[in-house]
Amino acid sequence: MKIVLGADSYGFNLKEAVKQHLLNKRIEVEDIGINDHEDQTPYYQTASEVAQRVGSQQAKRGILVCGTGMGMAIIANKHPSVYAAVCENTKAAIQSRSINNSNVLTLGGFVTPPEVAIEIVDTWLTTEFKFGWEPQIQQWLENSMKDITILENQQFGSVESQSGQN
Repeated sequence: MKIVLGADSYGFNLKEAVKQHLLNKRIEVEDIGINDHEDQTPYYQTASEVAQRVGSQQAKRGILVCGTGMGMAIIANKHPSVYAAVCENTKAAIQSRSINNSNVLTLGGFVTPPEVAIEIVDTWLTTEFKFGWEPQIQQWLENSMKDITILENQQFGSVESQSGQN
């Protein structure tokens, strides 16, 4: 699994901790920056770059870190085939994957200590879509993703042709 990472100056330290953790787990990481505290690349530019890579399936998932995670999530969710979720605990990480099929995790450098972020990341990476739900809810969730694709197509045009999906 390839994960693309990005941060702004408020999320830099937390991104670095998450990156090291992923590398220690032998997970392929593409770090698009920032690469030091002095870099003032706007959060929205970084979020857009990560979202484009995930939405076009250049990476299976993305992780973004800013001050709260909220700004990054707002921008990432403006891209087709991207489902970004702000998670401040493992319960939110489970729900964002099992119910919402999130493919971009956003974290907040102001609000999440590194040890908690690592637990969130591990939970988010290992939770599958529809995990833990009874069969009728699993079917409903599966159908909801089809409905969401229809909404995306109305908003963005053909999502399948943009992301290379069939």
